[in-house]
Amino acid sequence: MSKVVSVGQPAPDLRVQHWVQGDAVNFSSLGGHVVLVEVFQVNCPGCFVHALPEVIRLHETYQADGLVVIGLATAFEDFDKNTLDNLELLIEKGEMIGDPLQQLGKAGLLNDNKLDYTLPFAVGMDELVENTEVVTHCAIEDFICCQLPDYPEWDKQRQQTIYDKAKAYLESKIYRALTFETYQLQGTPSSMLVDQQGILRDVSFGYANHLEPMIKNLLRNQIE
Repeated sequence: MSKVVSVGQPAPDLRVQHWVQGDAVNFSSLGGHVVLVEVFQVNCPGCFVHALPEVIRLHETYQADGLVVIGLATAFEDFDKNTLDNLELLIEKGEMIGDPLQQLGKAGLLNDNKLDYTLPFAVGMDELVENTEVVTHCAIEDFICCQLPDYPEWDKQRQQTIYDKAKAYLESKIYRALTFETYQLQGTPSSMLVDQQGILRDVSFGYANHLEPMIKNLLRNQIE
């Protein structure tokens, strides 16, 4: 298991298997900058509909003030789709796959079955390693409680439903994504915000409308 980090602690460097776009950048080389990392999966429709367009807007709005945005593709499920090859197709040609291709296509959000925008910042692939962890009862319980802290208070039937789903997920998990695990992310899209001193200031899952005020405040402190 990767060593985990909490908000308020120094942010460990991202574990990157390969940089698909832009220069290799990381927290240790970006001192003095506010850094926003957007973590997504290639097979994640919501990442392309909501999260990535918003991060592009933040990049365009605050880059001149010292914000650095990094895109990090990861894989915690659908390992046949969330691959480095498919990430490269996305970045180089805008080609979509799986659920995003179907759902964005039906919604009329694709141009000739391709994403109609590009990512204007560095993009890398999370480092994946073979998962050799044994799925024990304790491992399942720990995984659930990390995601759902109030799980022990649920009724037995509800607990069993979640337990069975968690067990099936862990047994199908053929890879571990090291950055995803280090930052204890709950899914995608997720955002990580790091200040000018390399301290982790926020980790968010889903649409995080509180990020822009935090970014503005950190940048304002930098200017002052």
